[in-house]
Amino acid sequence: MNRTLLIVAHAPSPRTQLLFDAVVAGAGDEPAVTVVAKSPFDTGPDDVLSANAIILGTTENLGYMSGALKDFFDRCYYPCLEKTQGLPYALYIRAGHDGTGTRRGVETITTGLRWRAVQEPLICRGEWQEVFAEQCRDLGAALAAGLDAGIF
Repeated sequence: MNRTLLIVAHAPSPRTQLLFDAVVAGAGDEPAVTVVAKSPFDTGPDDVLSANAIILGTTENLGYMSGALKDFFDRCYYPCLEKTQGLPYALYIRAGHDGTGTRRGVETITTGLRWRAVQEPLICRGEWQEVFAEQCRDLGAALAAGLDAGIF
């Protein structure tokens, strides 16, 4: 059975694009999983409704999620509210500071949607480190493997 992993991430800079690309590459390691990767601005309720799991990616903007991810939630919240309860999701944050407010903001919305976090958020904190891309690749691979194995 083919499963769909939706990756929705805001990548406004070359380094955040590297993180997004790494998540997509890791998820692509599972041939039985269809990976759909989009900007938050290009993602709508139908994308969420057709997904079996979702990875959210955002920058930390003034201690909150990016406006792009917030826009995605604003457009998708009510159309998905009753139809996506229990949707497995994971989150990664590129945080120049600590990512606490960003994490809290996303978790408040996903709790309202009744989505199910399947791992702790990955927070890439502080100055840029090459390991961030490796961690994001592992995140994509883990979610795709979990979908393929029927774990979630």
